Amino acid sequence: MQITPTIRAELDRYLKQQGLSLTQFGHIAGINRGIISSIVTGNKSMSVNQLDRITEAMGLAEGYFYDLFIENYIIDFPPNMRRIERLLYRCAELDKLDAIRRIVGQIMDNLLYSPKLFDIAEALLAQGRHHAALLLYEGVAEAEKYQHSERLAICQYRIFTIQIGDDQNQNLRAASIFESFVERLDEVEQLDALKDLANVYRSLRKWDKVDEMARKMRDKAKIQYTLKHQQNSRELNEAAKKLSRPMFVYITYADLLCASVCEEQGDYDQALQYTYAYANLDWVKETDEDALYWIKLYQHWAQANVLANKLLSGDVSVLYEYLNYIEASSDTIQEDRVTQLLNIMIAANRYKLDVNDILKRFETEIASFSQQPSSDDMYTQQVIPDYSAWCGYELAYYYLNQGMFGDGFNQLLCAMLKAHILNNETYFINCIGLFVRFKAHAVPETKTEFFNLIEKVWWLNNVEKSGNADRCG
Repeated sequence: MQITPTIRAELDRYLKQQGLSLTQFGHIAGINRGIISSIVTGNKSMSVNQLDRITEAMGLAEGYFYDLFIENYIIDFPPNMRRIERLLYRCAELDKLDAIRRIVGQIMDNLLYSPKLFDIAEALLAQGRHHAALLLYEGVAEAEKYQHSERLAICQYRIFTIQIGDDQNQNLRAASIFESFVERLDEVEQLDALKDLANVYRSLRKWDKVDEMARKMRDKAKIQYTLKHQQNSRELNEAAKKLSRPMFVYITYADLLCASVCEEQGDYDQALQYTYAYANLDWVKETDEDALYWIKLYQHWAQANVLANKLLSGDVSVLYEYLNYIEASSDTIQEDRVTQLLNIMIAANRYKLDVNDILKRFETEIASFSQQPSSDDMYTQQVIPDYSAWCGYELAYYYLNQGMFGDGFNQLLCAMLKAHILNNETYFINCIGLFVRFKAHAVPETKTEFFNLIEKVWWLNNVEKSGNADRCG
């Protein structure tokens, strides 16, 4: 039988090796001699703060004894939530995720600890310690999986938002799991959840799911907006303040999403009807600064998207009107520029347009597309990187067909890299097909770079498969 070492034995051995008395060590650690004596003799447990002071006084790295502390004072002991809370925060600060995982696994057999653990997770999330918070949310969700609580739904929402990242396959799994929990959220909080789900599905080009999420969001937002203004409920008004944007925006955003679905399906007439719907905001009752900002933004999007709809449907006469509108909107955010250039390039390739002069005017924007701004907004996180990869492919297609091979292959390799980061097989295969079609025009350096990227992706995919096989064995 293996005997678990103890912190007090380690401390006692250190004192003997260094020839230090309890008083001397207590002075170094800033701890009363009596407390040091009680810890060494085992008559007293220790706090996390005392452990940190002892660790520092012994010249060891921060958190050196945390695993032993879990063994000595948490496992097989009645949970002391004050001690556990402090330890969780310290482990999060030091990125000791395995220690957090052990603590959570030890205490979550008892549902009584769920509320406190959830509160700690919320605090860690607010601090930006997402990986640590994720472990706590997962622990609470696992403990409450047979409950139908709102807390379980919120945990699943937090897990979803933390897990969403570059890998689109992982994003699809996360969205599919979370979707079944949306209805358990508070009616108002469901609006942001549906918006986030719609944007993830939009980046994945799952248009049937985008349409479903948008329609649910519109119906729920209309009900809540009506209640908000009919009842003037203090409780409802407080709940609305937790939303990421004014409540009426969820109605207009649903129309914008439905317009996007129609565009992808080639139904440009219906897309225009949805666009006209979110352009007309006379029904909005709010007049504060935030509301006016969103109203102006939707009117701007509507004007641009009406022209984009006409352009994509084949009315190429609006191309320069669209371009002039874009350039006149000097305050347009970077995310809009990606979408606008994508619309132009799709039309250029679809209808064989010469847009060389337009691309010269967009040189600065094209060069900056690889540096996407960081944001908590799911549209910026997910849709824009997808559009950026797609736009890179369209640019490459245009340049290569124009005989501008240097620019074409540069854009193609960038698009392939973005597709690889997104784990988007469709984009990646399309890029390979385009390269093969024009490879006779590639210089040796470009061919080498292309095949090196293919080999790297092949190697990474096989390493991942091997890892999965090892886990299954």
